[in-house]
Amino acid sequence: MSKALLVIDYTYDFVADDGRLTCGKPAQAIDEYITQLTKSFVADGDYVVFAVDVHDENDAFHPETKLFPPHNIRTTKGRDLYGALGRYFAQLAEKGLPDHVKWMDKTRYSSFAGTDLELFLRARGVNELHLVGVCTDICVLHTAVDAYNKGYRIVVHEKGVASFNPAGHEWALGHFEGALGATVIR
Repeated sequence: MSKALLVIDYTYDFVADDGRLTCGKPAQAIDEYITQLTKSFVADGDYVVFAVDVHDENDAFHPETKLFPPHNIRTTKGRDLYGALGRYFAQLAEKGLPDHVKWMDKTRYSSFAGTDLELFLRARGVNELHLVGVCTDICVLHTAVDAYNKGYRIVVHEKGVASFNPAGHEWALGHFEGALGATVIR
């Protein structure tokens, strides 16, 4: 069984106190967990995909424009990975990302929508996806639903997900298990 870790939207804009659409303290509290899990996957030679939201300034046609303030704008620091994870990624990138580590831009909630993620995973025989990042009830949830519909085994790390909506976070954790058959590591 081949597995991959998807690190979803763990960026400055979604995590830092002054981020443009921040989850704040709940997201900051998971930095060390995500970083250690990422290091473990990289060291073991398992696949790691950094699925990172990207938007263009003043994009009147993107559906999120009506829902959220501008965030993760292309070429801004808002798209940088946050904290210890960001520092670890910079170290990896400085040497050249290993073949089993991928940075992937995404423009929708799901990491599968409009990306080559499924091609990347299928070509490598990946059938188990571990999900961490933000927001539990938005991008992590939509990625999990698509993964379920595509037949992947899903593992969500509760200590590795956060949201700015506590009720939505709790609901999503239950939905992962109850409706998607995911394993939630508590």
